[in-house]
Amino acid sequence: MADGGTYRVLGLMSGTSADGIDAAILETDGVDHVVPGAALSTPYPGDVQTRLRAAMTLAQSWQAGTPMPSLLTEASRLITQAHAAAIEAFIVREGAGAGHIDLVGFHGQTVLHRPAEQRTVQLGDGELLAALVDLDVVGDFRSADVAAGGQGAPLVPLYHLARAKGLERPLAVLNIGGVSNVTYIGRDDSVLAFDTGPGNGPLDDWALRHLNTRMDEGGALARAGTVNATALALLLSNPYFAKHPPKSLDRLDFDLSPVLGLNAADGAATLAAFTARAIGAALPHLPEAPVRWLVAGGGRHNPVLMEGLRGVLGVPVDPVEAVGWRGDTLEAEAFCYLAVRSVRGLPLTVPTTTGVAAPMTGGVLFRKPSALLS
Repeated sequence: MADGGTYRVLGLMSGTSADGIDAAILETDGVDHVVPGAALSTPYPGDVQTRLRAAMTLAQSWQAGTPMPSLLTEASRLITQAHAAAIEAFIVREGAGAGHIDLVGFHGQTVLHRPAEQRTVQLGDGELLAALVDLDVVGDFRSADVAAGGQGAPLVPLYHLARAKGLERPLAVLNIGGVSNVTYIGRDDSVLAFDTGPGNGPLDDWALRHLNTRMDEGGALARAGTVNATALALLLSNPYFAKHPPKSLDRLDFDLSPVLGLNAADGAATLAAFTARAIGAALPHLPEAPVRWLVAGGGRHNPVLMEGLRGVLGVPVDPVEAVGWRGDTLEAEAFCYLAVRSVRGLPLTVPTTTGVAAPMTGGVLFRKPSALLS
């Protein structure tokens, strides 16, 4: 721990797009001192991503109360090793610039999220990661909230609030990963957050199926197509959009059968419109219309999606870089912040972010082997 109660933390995030690991350094006290440092994004090796996609599918049928299937156990080990390799690559690249690291914030890889059943599963072994990199690790950020009746998601809103000082309110911070989630920050620093619906997940799966690529690069496929109004209406008829927050999603919660009969380009155009319109459906749930939306995550790189959002929301919609934030590693920074809050016993979630009954701390500290031996 640095002087003044601040920590230098390395945060790791692999989101529901499941395409790789984002790593970022943050100096923070877990309250209002936040100074971002170096950052690095590392793609998952092809074999790990293949195993991970299989694990996500299998997890949907894993019955509560039964042992973890061997495929998930193996995927958890591979994911942990990939995170250890990402840390080592980060330190090698930065050299002395990586500096002393007090703590690692390790989210792991979500493969199942069913808060109504009080179940959320993030693959990744914090104890193993601490042993592989010989650093103290905080992991398992969601379980305590879910066990207390919360949604366990989104987890990043308190970090958004810490970063939003001086920005005009009301403000919406939107993350478009595999799932999309919004943090609403009111004029009085009040916070409301929830998953809005699909993010890149359906479009990424569509691109993999039709182009054998991991995404619709630059929105090229969607731009070549025409939105199918019938399919879009069916997708938007899902009762989730009318449900009042708190609410959260699993990446695979939506039935995409309405687009299955479409050609590749029209399907991509329809799915991009679906994500944008689903985000627009969040507006009635917000206390006041935001004057601006700031967008993080991979979705901000898709110009078709960003154009769709501007049309739906009717106010400025900008990538978070417009205010000096880093959109690819913002969540990794957030898990630095949450790791410090965890070791300090501060809340990670509050009733207006996950629906938990009272502010809830969480996370589990896994000590590095050298500390245990000393």
